[in-house]
This record gives sequence, C-alpha cells and structure tokens, in this order.
Amino acid sequence: MRILIAPDKFKGSMSGSEVGEVIGDVLENHECRIFPVADGGEGTAEIIGNALGGEWVKSQVKDPLGDLVDAGFFLACDDFGGGGTAIIEMNSASGLSLIQDKKLDPWGASTYGTGELIIEARNFGVDRIILGIGGSATNDGGAGMAQALGVRFFNAEGLEISEVPERLMEVDQIFPEIRLDLPEIIVACDVRNPLLGKDGATRVYGEQKGITQKDMQRQESRLLRFADLVESEMGNTFRDEPGAGAAGGLGFGLMSFCEAELRSGFDLVAESIDLEGIMASYDLIITGEGCMDSQSLMGKAPYGVAKMARRLGKPVVAICGSVNGAEALKNDFDIVLSLIDEKTDLQQSMSNPREVLKNKVDSCRQMIEQLIS
Repeated sequence: MRILIAPDKFKGSMSGSEVGEVIGDVLENHECRIFPVADGGEGTAEIIGNALGGEWVKSQVKDPLGDLVDAGFFLACDDFGGGGTAIIEMNSASGLSLIQDKKLDPWGASTYGTGELIIEARNFGVDRIILGIGGSATNDGGAGMAQALGVRFFNAEGLEISEVPERLMEVDQIFPEIRLDLPEIIVACDVRNPLLGKDGATRVYGEQKGITQKDMQRQESRLLRFADLVESEMGNTFRDEPGAGAAGGLGFGLMSFCEAELRSGFDLVAESIDLEGIMASYDLIITGEGCMDSQSLMGKAPYGVAKMARRLGKPVVAICGSVNGAEALKNDFDIVLSLIDEKTDLQQSMSNPREVLKNKVDSCRQMIEQLIS
C-alpha cells in the first residue's frame, strides 16, 4: 500500500512534518511519503520557499505590540538571477504566537511589522511577494501595515496621528500619496470572511485576540469607520470581498493599499509542490490539523487535501487534535480521528502529543488499512 501523508501543523504542539513522521513510523509496513501542507498560516513560507529553491533572509521588525522580534522571509530568485519571489508569513511579524506570554491588546496590536517585511522584500527587487496571512494577533484592518508602507493618517484638525491603530477612531483623513513601487502581491488566505458583520473579522475571530463581548461593537465600529475612510479616499470597495476579514482585516488593507490579489492559501501551496500530481500515484491519503470544525470547510488545508483526493478517487483519512461537528465532515473524509476522546483530554494531548498521536494511529491501524484492502 502506498500512503501519502499530507498534514497541516497541530498548532501549539507539532509541525506538519512532525505529525507526518509519527504517522509514518506507525505505518512503516507500508510505503509512506510525507508531504506537509499549509493554507496561509505557519509553514506556508517554508513549503513554498523550499519548492521554489528559496533561501531564508533574516530580518528584525516590530511585533504586534511594538517590540522588536526576529523574523524574515524566503527569497527565491528566478532562473536568470534577477527579480524572483519573496514568501512572507505575517504571523512571523504580527502573529498571535508572538504575544501569548504577554497581555493581549486588541486595541493596540498592529500589522506594522508585516508592512516592514513587505518593504524589505521590495528592496531585494523581487517581482512578486506571496504573503500568508494566517494566525494574526491583530484587528486593525491593515492600518499598521499601511503606515509602515508610508500611508499617513490625520485627525479632523489636520494633525498627523502616528499612534495607529490605538487612535484609529480619531482618524479623519488618509493620505496615501507616498506610493511605493511595490511588486505584485499575492495573498495566501485560508478564510473567506468579509471585513464586517456577523461573519466578519471582529465577530468571528475577535475573541481569540482578546476582544471581550462588551468591546465587540466598538471594535466593529472602528473597522467600519476605517473602511469608510479608506474607500472614500482610495475610491475602492473591498469590504465585502471574500477574505477581506482575514487576519483582522489585513486582507482588506492589502487589497486597498497594495492592489493585492487574494487567493486560496492551500491552492498556492498545492500548486507550488504539484500536490495533485504526487497524489495521483498513491492508494490512500492521510491529512489532518490541530482542530477540525466547520471553519475547516471554508478553505483550510485538510479540506483542500480531501477535495483533491475525492477528485482523484482516493480514500482520505483526517487525523486531528480535536474535532467539532464530525457529522458535517463525513461527506469529505472516509475516516475522521480525534486525539481528544473519552480517554484523552486536551491537557494530556498537548503535554505529550507525539505519544498520543502514535497510540491513536496504532489503535486505528486496522480500520485505516481496510479502506483499500
């Protein structure tokens, strides 16, 4: 039996490569190939960068709270040594993982560092930037990123406001006259949420970034005001575009200020590694992620893997840290396994994830193998 193991990361515990190694070790009596995937979040830059033959460029930028953090991006030159592509992950500069040991500050958390990475990549003379925007700590509509690119913000009295996004509600005018010669920017996005409303950035993702229920409407009003100003000054209307609400509205900011194109993060990754071509020669596909729920069906990597497997007529198994709403996943996966069950709780799963994953796969080995027996 030939098995392709194509998992995303188990956030907070194991990378996609580590997940694949554990599964492959248990199923060692079969021919297994490990091919980690991503959808715009952590791991996207490494996968695409390595596929393009890129090298890691170190950088130091501001994190979401304004402290310096080591970041960087992959730089891949074209075949003739010029131009090329930079592959950036916004979470390396503006991600939630950077402030987990600090106090969450949804009012002050900024995408400024992501803008700094865009500038640094531009300075290498690249023709294209691929920017993954999963895992953000921010809800600033991309205002911080825009400020780093040279956009200026003023209040009603004509005084410049430098404290963005803290004082975003005071902004009355936006001056984008400092236009950088930016390369083409393609955004790798894993969600299709609009900027505003019940399915928007604030209502869907705000709580994980520290937005309390009593502040939800104020945060929504801040993004609404910002969208009104941006669209008035720039003459565009991106607030309702799928993905505008990704990364706390960074999708909206990138479309508005950078003329960026939003694409499925999984599709970009799959194309870069020719996942479909590889998958065609395997008998069984195994994928997974840390938490699988209804959001997974909106463009997350395991769902992308499952759709591709279905097109090719391959059985597909999902192995996840936790599963919510398993019934909704039955049409897309032959088997869905969760590490958290009646015997194993979250704490146990997170404290020893490799052992828990090994035991789960081992206990379900026969069920998995019967899919193609």
